[in-house]
Amino acid sequence: MNIHTIANHLNDLGDNSHTGFQFDCYPIDGEVEVLQVNVVGREEIPVFVSVTDNQVLCIAYLWGEDEVKQARRAEMFETMLELNIPMPLSSFAKVDDKYVVYGALSVHSSMQEIEQELSVLSDNCLEVIDELVDFLQ
Repeated sequence: MNIHTIANHLNDLGDNSHTGFQFDCYPIDGEVEVLQVNVVGREEIPVFVSVTDNQVLCIAYLWGEDEVKQARRAEMFETMLELNIPMPLSSFAKVDDKYVVYGALSVHSSMQEIEQELSVLSDNCLEVIDELVDFLQ
């Protein structure tokens, strides 16, 4: 399993997706191989995929610390904790100064399971933004 196998599969799906979504994938060069996955129609919230020996990690960046209303930051954290369990296949985290939603799968996951994770993560991002927009500037 590697990002090129995932990219080829997703790019070749076209209208044959199990989730109803279409995907555009772009490898990003760097020290760690990363695949940028755009769900067609939702390009403003790409999902970044990396593959390690143990997992396939999918991360979507939501907003930066500088976009948070500081007076409501603690309340935002409380809301994020409350949303974490009912949000299927995804969890909140912070990478440097960016808030993210992420999901992880086994490297033995099927391509259909990876496609499902990406579509659910994308859906979750939209829901999170709707729920937490009042905490942002």
